[in-house]
Amino acid sequence: MRTEVITVQTGNRPTVRDITAEAERFVAGQGDGLLHVFVPHATAGLAIIETGSGSDNDLLTALDELLPADNRWRHRHGSPGHGRDHVLPAFVPPYATLPVVGGRIALGTWQSVCLVDPNGDNPVRQVRLSFLPG
Repeated sequence: MRTEVITVQTGNRPTVRDITAEAERFVAGQGDGLLHVFVPHATAGLAIIETGSGSDNDLLTALDELLPADNRWRHRHGSPGHGRDHVLPAFVPPYATLPVVGGRIALGTWQSVCLVDPNGDNPVRQVRLSFLPG
């Protein structure tokens, strides 16, 4: 297995950050296998979605409606509503496994690999990319 950790700047507000280009570079020329993407953070996840058409903002809006950033959460350190960030990985998992064919991720036409980070308290994230040849 080949593995590498990349650093992703997410800023100080909730964001959906497309990391497809970084993932594609990682598997380029690797042949067939599986790409496993993992976010080793308790308050971030990964989504395979369309970006650039508003879906990334729609996802953040849906998460705000489902998991409001208010004081209902028992987990209360950090910014107001930070407890919801710790619940996020139950809805947006911190991992994804994708097929790689001929050194290219076999995504659908409009699919992108995205880091979902609602936690503005941590503006920098790590993402582990692992390739298992087939």
